[in-house]
Amino acid sequence: MDIFEVIQLSAKEIQRITPDQAWHYHVVPVPVGYTEQADFFISSQKNTVQTQEDLEIIFGSGPVLLEMEHDAILKLLAKYYRKEHQTGSTNTLSYDSSSDDFLKKLIVEAKQIQSSDIHMEIYEAKCRVRLRIDGLMVERFIIDQAHYPSLVNRIKIMAHLDISEKRLPQDGRIFFQFGEGKFDIRVSVLPTLHGEKIVLRLLNQDATNINIETLGFAETDLENYLDSTKRKQGLILISGPTGSGKTTTLYATLKLLNKTTRNILTIEDPVEYTLEGINQAQLKESIGFNFGSALKTFLRQDPDIIMVGEIRDQDTANMAIRLSLTGHLVLSTIHTNSAWGTVARLIDMGVPPFLLAGTLSVSVAQRLVRLLCPHCKSKTAFNAIDYPKGYKPLKPVEYQYISVGCAECYYTGYRGRKAVYEVIPVDYEMADCIKNAIFDVSDKLKERKINTLSDNAFYLFAEGTTSLDEIYSLLVNF
Repeated sequence: MDIFEVIQLSAKEIQRITPDQAWHYHVVPVPVGYTEQADFFISSQKNTVQTQEDLEIIFGSGPVLLEMEHDAILKLLAKYYRKEHQTGSTNTLSYDSSSDDFLKKLIVEAKQIQSSDIHMEIYEAKCRVRLRIDGLMVERFIIDQAHYPSLVNRIKIMAHLDISEKRLPQDGRIFFQFGEGKFDIRVSVLPTLHGEKIVLRLLNQDATNINIETLGFAETDLENYLDSTKRKQGLILISGPTGSGKTTTLYATLKLLNKTTRNILTIEDPVEYTLEGINQAQLKESIGFNFGSALKTFLRQDPDIIMVGEIRDQDTANMAIRLSLTGHLVLSTIHTNSAWGTVARLIDMGVPPFLLAGTLSVSVAQRLVRLLCPHCKSKTAFNAIDYPKGYKPLKPVEYQYISVGCAECYYTGYRGRKAVYEVIPVDYEMADCIKNAIFDVSDKLKERKINTLSDNAFYLFAEGTTSLDEIYSLLVNF
């Protein structure tokens, strides 16, 4: 077995040395239990004596070094001490969580390696920091329990929250700037059994690179979706779980619709991107400025297009319907499992079916799937027994691509994510199904050659873009 597969480093072991030190000296900590003699693995191409002298100055004692193949060290460095591919820079992060710059460098590192969220958690025996990268959680640091409360207070102060309140959840916002980069951070504080858990969501303000044509729509789905955006009134709904890319799809649509001849208003919680030419309002429920009250005000603002961050309740749903009935194009998101499940959800909220049938232009569902790294994915024979039980593939698949891992993907086997869509345009016949509360429309979708989420996910797998593991849960009909 490859030594790379044998060595598994914990967060505590990783933080024995900073990324800059690891890459400079080409050393990696030896995991507990691997050997009793050595402290660090060192590349066979490095000067062991000189490195040992330097590390003795850094750590105050002489560490024992164990030589390892140069390629194996590079693999471990790429996996456990990530750095940007573009600049090759790493972040010299102090592991003393009590230091003043720990939080700043943590946020910078998370941004550099394209993490979407930072989780700070406290338990009975330890405190840890985890990062969400490409949708998966990765443990990054272990924090001294004595330093955790001061770290929490530092975040609260930056987010303008009450540091004396430790019994109730709090939400705040940090405007973060380093060098020429700047972005917003949404802060959520949750009291737990052993203390307060904090989640920092890193929001990207730059919407210039968002393009509706590169998000992942299939050709027919994109045509149907764009057709609904050309109407002057109606309701466009995008559904999916948290973190499925709904907001990105909305902003790509707004960017497409953003013309000087149109008045576009948005109400969001939070404002994740800023777009020049669009009037964006931030929700403030603490003072009564919620989705419902904002939409009532929007009616007096002479809008052409309105974007509602999320339909959460009956009041917001009814206001969105009312706005679309009065000659406005309304875009919003909702939490459902499928595009047609949105209809059942809105009816359950109390929206009259005949009103929904007259306003809904298109219903979209989406998910995000990780893409196989194009540099290292491997082709292998495929056995249909690996499909979920009862699943009937759209066409035979003889070969599949599986994840391997290389320096380009930090040895995860995946690089980047792509949205998978299900787009149902509402024509007269589909509107009649809404009026009569018909929730099984699978036959009508087949007649119209509309692909479901599972269909589009299957095609990504069949063409070798992603693995079966990534789309396994989607290969069922919702």
